[in-house]
Amino acid sequence: MTATVTPPTVTPATVPKVALPFLDDSHVAFADGLNRWCADNSDLWTPPGPANEQCTAILRRLGADGWLTFLLSDRWDFRSVCLAREILAHADDLADFTFSIQALAAMPLARHGTPAQRDRFLVDLAAGRSNGSFAVSEPAAGSDLAAIALTAEPTDEGWVLDGEKAWIAGATTADVFTVIARTGGAPGALGLSAFLVPVGTPGLVVGDPLSVLAPRPFGHLRFEGCRLPAESLLGRRGQGFVIAMELLEQFRMTVGAAAVGFARLAAEEALSHSRTRRIGSRMLFDLDTTKATLGDMATQLSASWLLVLRAAWEVDQGHRRFAPHSSMAKLHATEAAQQIVDATVAMFGAAGVVGGSVPERLYRQIRLLRIYEGTSEVQRATIAGSLDIPGLTSARLAGSRR
Repeated sequence: MTATVTPPTVTPATVPKVALPFLDDSHVAFADGLNRWCADNSDLWTPPGPANEQCTAILRRLGADGWLTFLLSDRWDFRSVCLAREILAHADDLADFTFSIQALAAMPLARHGTPAQRDRFLVDLAAGRSNGSFAVSEPAAGSDLAAIALTAEPTDEGWVLDGEKAWIAGATTADVFTVIARTGGAPGALGLSAFLVPVGTPGLVVGDPLSVLAPRPFGHLRFEGCRLPAESLLGRRGQGFVIAMELLEQFRMTVGAAAVGFARLAAEEALSHSRTRRIGSRMLFDLDTTKATLGDMATQLSASWLLVLRAAWEVDQGHRRFAPHSSMAKLHATEAAQQIVDATVAMFGAAGVVGGSVPERLYRQIRLLRIYEGTSEVQRATIAGSLDIPGLTSARLAGSRR
């Protein structure tokens, strides 16, 4: 297969060397390049337009400039993915949303797709010419994959899908869906398989865009006798749960990275405001309560980013017990970001709740990250279910690879 995109050009020699745990010089160069790209392409999000159109425009330019080339590989550097989400989220909510949904749709295809499937779908996803979406959740099945009810019945020609998917990110912009459906053969999560369903397939009905807290292209899907050829099966029959969990466990830390991007923007706004807002004869920054709040923000941000990078480093190093740390990164980073954004709104006062202001916008946007890919409550339960208290001590660190 010949790739049709060119990797972005970055020059490590021009990037100042800094001591960052879990990152090397190539990551610093990557971050520098993407930061420059965001600065050069701010016309994509100022002024904002309709979410569907804005997401597609962002995707086309990300692809054309080579930032999605990594989708073609079956082995990703997740520290770079986290850096990308943090930087894009700081620049614009929909930039991060677009990047992340494209990656979610592409990863199962990159790792489990046949050469024919990759040629048909993955090349265009990596070039930004085609929009992808990952369809898992249903009206009665969110974090519990075992509750998925969408059925895929085998036929002589392939498969017939019947049922619904709900609250699907990117539903109204997608050209192809990666869908998890029930194919039977085993109960609960063991009877699931993955399918590739292009938009326009007879029997696939894409609902109208949903109105959500922060404008994003969400929608519902209906499958009404949706007929697919046999080659639409992604991976093996019955492998759907493994494909979905592999994806979700690794992507949870990247949600934490996006939360860090939101929180960093909020903290920057709070600091700038405190240095320009006069309270009587003093600046807001001079108040001890303000300094305490800003100190807490900085500490929370540092802790969140270190948790995210640790989890991403473990994935990149092939550690098998990374999943709890991925959940910890998502849990802490999203909850801390909510607190930082809330404190920023409070610091701005009435100006912080005016529609369209940065604090007001962030207040709506950050809440969604505490739901994506498992709510905070689900993350806490996941972490508790995997605890090995002796394994948290320094004496057991040598066994972290096992």
